[in-house]
Amino acid sequence: MSAASNRRGPGATIPPTPAGLVVPPAVPVPPGLLAAQVGAPGIEAAPHRPSLAELVETSGLRRVHMLAWRDLDDPESGGSELHADKVAELWAQAGIDVSLRTAVASGHPESVHRNGYTVVRKAGRYSVFPRTAVSGALGRGGPWDGLVEIWNGMPFFSPVWARCPRVVFLHHVHAEMWRMVLSPKLARIGETVEFKIAPPLYRRTRILTLSPSSRHEIIDLLGLPPRNISVVPPGIDPSFSPAGERSPHPLVLAVGRLVPVKRFDVLIDGLVHAHDEHPTMEAVIVGEGYERVELEKRISAAGAGGWLRLVGRVDDDALLTLYRRAWVLASASAREGWGMTITEAAACGTPSVATKIAGHTDAVVDGETGVLVEDPADLGKTLAGVLTDHDLRARLSAGALAHAATFTWAQTARSTFAALVREAARHQGRRSSAARAADLVGPHR
Repeated sequence: MSAASNRRGPGATIPPTPAGLVVPPAVPVPPGLLAAQVGAPGIEAAPHRPSLAELVETSGLRRVHMLAWRDLDDPESGGSELHADKVAELWAQAGIDVSLRTAVASGHPESVHRNGYTVVRKAGRYSVFPRTAVSGALGRGGPWDGLVEIWNGMPFFSPVWARCPRVVFLHHVHAEMWRMVLSPKLARIGETVEFKIAPPLYRRTRILTLSPSSRHEIIDLLGLPPRNISVVPPGIDPSFSPAGERSPHPLVLAVGRLVPVKRFDVLIDGLVHAHDEHPTMEAVIVGEGYERVELEKRISAAGAGGWLRLVGRVDDDALLTLYRRAWVLASASAREGWGMTITEAAACGTPSVATKIAGHTDAVVDGETGVLVEDPADLGKTLAGVLTDHDLRARLSAGALAHAATFTWAQTARSTFAALVREAARHQGRRSSAARAADLVGPHR
């Protein structure tokens, strides 16, 4: 996931929207797919599904602490940080006192109040994990009614020291990512922790992940019990919506941190291939990261500087404009828990061409909202084909809009809190009315 990394700092200048291809209208939903109306013969009123505020009111959970490696102000923040921010914001709006502890963010204060919750930044990039664990074991900052650990590669080992109800957000297994970003020695340490040390300690912990495909990987690669792994998809901000006109020329957009796991080098090669078949094509890569210099060299060596731009981070309005103007969103990523930029683009009516990996296989309904590519080397050929076929793009656009409409942050926040409520009931050894209400919300697996 990478959406948040592209919305911090000054935005790049985006040219005004020219006349071009109009966003195709959504295909009407067939009557058979519409929800049955309460009151129709044989249809009974569904049980009341409590709102997040109602769950909070009956839960007895008032102070919730979240642990994360980074927060939105970190230069390398991405989709995981955006997810934590959205959940924390909505929980705070519902009456929860939410605090988020992370590593320090260069140039930012130790403590900040954001979107209704408090961020406390202490310790460095690697020392944040042991220092947070020691602090928690000593009860500093507590007591808390609930704890949320965000396991982003390196865990905080909350099962060892936390005494309150807990859930863990684990968006995806890191696997080969360790060797992509760390020295061989540090990579071996990361792999050992992820695959050998951590799993036995988390076997009794409720794990929340973003997609069924990521759930399968967590079960298969980490060996965690299926009964403890639940799926709660991320939401989409309602600001992402179709409007205006498409670029008059083929425009391919990619959004993400410029880091090895996103494989922008592979994507650039694919874009060059697609450009050979569509000489008027333009491409924009949004995002920042330490691979930027090498990627700029690659673009220059390919002679693509005139039509392929690295624009860095952009503000929300500029990103929205690009989503709406693009013909296709592309991703060559090797690891994702979901692919939040894919569904943000989909909410603007923009289909995707992406690698067939865990996360992407749920964010993209292959052949209906976009196209998934087994071999990353085929990205360029697939992109060229989608750019050529107007009818295919129109159909994928309609499918993308319909699929994106099913994801909301309100449902994400409610379902994640419901999981914490059920863990609180288990912690207390009794079934409360709040836990029974949480059962109506999900997640159930």
